[in-house]
Amino acid sequence: MAFRGASADAVAALTDELESGVAGDGVAATVADDLFAAAGTLRSEAALRRFATDASIPAEAKSGLVGEVFAGKVHEVTQRLLVSAVARRWVAGRDLADALEHLGVVAYVKAAGSETERLADELFTFAQAVKDNPELRDALADPARAGADKRRLIENLLGAQALPVTVALAGQSISGSHRTVGVALTEYQKVVADVQSQGVATVRVARPLGDAELDRLASALTAQYGRPVHLNQLVDASVIGGIRVEIGDDVIDGTVSSRLDDARRRLVG
Repeated sequence: MAFRGASADAVAALTDELESGVAGDGVAATVADDLFAAAGTLRSEAALRRFATDASIPAEAKSGLVGEVFAGKVHEVTQRLLVSAVARRWVAGRDLADALEHLGVVAYVKAAGSETERLADELFTFAQAVKDNPELRDALADPARAGADKRRLIENLLGAQALPVTVALAGQSISGSHRTVGVALTEYQKVVADVQSQGVATVRVARPLGDAELDRLASALTAQYGRPVHLNQLVDASVIGGIRVEIGDDVIDGTVSSRLDDARRRLVG
């Protein structure tokens, strides 16, 4: 999610508060669920959303209302975050709910602990499965299908093979706050990388690279971009040979198909 101005400053400050609040207490997953629920409440309750984001209303009044609405329903860490959130300035009314959802994703990444790399890989794999399977994509996007039914479908697909955090985030991707499930999963992967202070690169290859090759590529990209880079490997028959690396807006195309296309253009020209 892209935040601007005061909203971006608020998200940065709240992220620091979240990380301090869940550090070492084993409550990150609970806080994540609370934050997703609070975001949903703000989206569905227009009057509450307007009150909570109205800069003309004193922070004490907004904090008091948040205390009444959520008291006893959320973890104390969540309660402190909500009180802090409504006391801040937001550029747009929807930014507060979007920020709470973003913080929920961050909390789930924290809940993954030492399994963060696995979480990133599983989110990428599930995103590719949704992209490559029209029936699955349509089932998850079907507005007539109940959310609980969609979540059961996700749980059946991922089951015990995936981390509980992966299953939870995959379930959150159908909430409707993002345009599509694919967009949500891409956003979650970015959050995982940001929490880890990493970049994310999609590596398209004709055949899977070995561990040594992946390590060399990761080291080269880390040196080039000045921070660790997480690699998502994607086998693509159109590549023929070589590799194509996509990282942010940059594309490093060393594929045989690309060189053949260049040769054809030069011949035609």
